[in-house]
Amino acid sequence: MDLGRLLVRLTIGGTFFVHGTQKLFGWFGGYGPDGTGQFFESLGLRPGRRNAIAAGSTEAGGGILVALGLATPLAAAGLSAVMITALRTAVWKEGIKPATGEHEVLLAAAALALTETGPGAPSLDSALGLERSGLRWTLAALSAGAAGSAMAISMGRREPAAPAQAAPAAAPATPEAPPAPEPRST
Repeated sequence: MDLGRLLVRLTIGGTFFVHGTQKLFGWFGGYGPDGTGQFFESLGLRPGRRNAIAAGSTEAGGGILVALGLATPLAAAGLSAVMITALRTAVWKEGIKPATGEHEVLLAAAALALTETGPGAPSLDSALGLERSGLRWTLAALSAGAAGSAMAISMGRREPAAPAQAAPAAAPATPEAPPAPEPRST
């Protein structure tokens, strides 16, 4: 039994699952697709709601795959794409700065490291004889993640900007906790 890899898979997978469901459903203090979508719009990822759903689905689904140890290179590719996009649009939008982006880099690196080592046993990849690991799979996952990020950013910036809405002054503005949506009048 590979206890260390199991602990890493459950921790990384669980972290991504929580972040994904924040975007998708507003769970764990998140803002759901509307609030996250407004934040994504401000980053140039348009339409924001669609990109929030895509990022949330990738994080939640990839997190589940990592935790189960299933399709590890595919999960790492998707999760790397989301983290690279977060780094490029929210964290390092004005260039790489010391002491920023550690969280995103750590999560992407851990997912990619599991691709290099394999998910270990117990995992569904191992149980089903589907384990794919090693340097080539890791480089393929990283390349696919970087390409996916570049496509998401490029496509998002081609879309016209939505009419601007001011966020409440006290609302936080991070990828995990974007500004709260404006109250709707009924």
